[in-house]
Amino acid sequence: MSCRIGFWVRIVAIILLASAAPAFAQLKPQWMPGQMGLNAGILPSPGFTYVNLDVNYDAGTFNGPNGKATSATGNYNVWAVENLFFFVPDTKFLHGNIGFYIMFPTPATGSLVADINPVGPINLGAAGGGSGLADLWVQPFTVGWHLKRWDLVVGDAFMIPTGRYSPGASDNVGSGYFGNHLQSAATYYITKNKGTSANIFTDWEVHGTRQGTNNTTKSPGQAFTDEWGLGQILPLKKDLSKLLQVGVVGYDQWQITDNGGTIPNPLPLGPPALPAKAIPYYSVHAVGGQLNYILPKKNFSLFFKGYHEYSASFHTIGNTFCFGGAWTLLIPKPKS
Repeated sequence: MSCRIGFWVRIVAIILLASAAPAFAQLKPQWMPGQMGLNAGILPSPGFTYVNLDVNYDAGTFNGPNGKATSATGNYNVWAVENLFFFVPDTKFLHGNIGFYIMFPTPATGSLVADINPVGPINLGAAGGGSGLADLWVQPFTVGWHLKRWDLVVGDAFMIPTGRYSPGASDNVGSGYFGNHLQSAATYYITKNKGTSANIFTDWEVHGTRQGTNNTTKSPGQAFTDEWGLGQILPLKKDLSKLLQVGVVGYDQWQITDNGGTIPNPLPLGPPALPAKAIPYYSVHAVGGQLNYILPKKNFSLFFKGYHEYSASFHTIGNTFCFGGAWTLLIPKPKS
């Protein structure tokens, strides 16, 4: 009889986990969408490039697995100040340019990979985490091709969990797990003068294992992100020394495989841990606009982007804003 009771307690717990929106929900994967947009497929010119990218995500609504809003309080608000350092040598690999870059330091207020409290009503404010330095991003392999009507990029990167993470803590900044990110991007020039372009970027991330509470471990399910944009360049001066680029941009992000490992049982009876694969998949979709100010002769640009999330499932739904600049130093100068 006790075995039967334990079995039914386990079944009830799994049903509760799958049906209740606040149950151990990981809101976001490691890749924070909204960072790419226009010119996604263009590798920087040979030399050193510094990019400052400031991104903010703010949400006051949480959608359940059915895509409808659930009862929630507070706001989930995250700021990240990303500092990216590129190096593109003036050498060729497979008829393209190779590149390397690192993103560090990244001060952040709030955890980019947040979990909702599994007990009680959803408090989005508590899901945001603390503040400090986020995880380290290293991209040791990137190849870019500059073709007649295309710019193409492929690369592989690692997210190394150097940010503060402690199981069950409310002030986490890091993700707590290793991530591998396979990326690709393309910019297609619709017009011969390259003034009108269509852009696509993809990130496929595979995750390692992180520690949970009560001696549990979890491997977050793989995630896939696409970011897209359609842009038009408008000359501000006849000599094309100053350009304005405007466009429509958007992003889509999905969990594509089950979570692995185990999670704590939300019920007081039964087994101490349950299979993490019972957690529903998340997804989110957004559309917005982008504005770039470009000085081609100085290899300098400024950008601003804003996105509104119009659909989400088992995920927060809000707005993303991103702004910053990029500057390429032609050091050493190209051979030709």
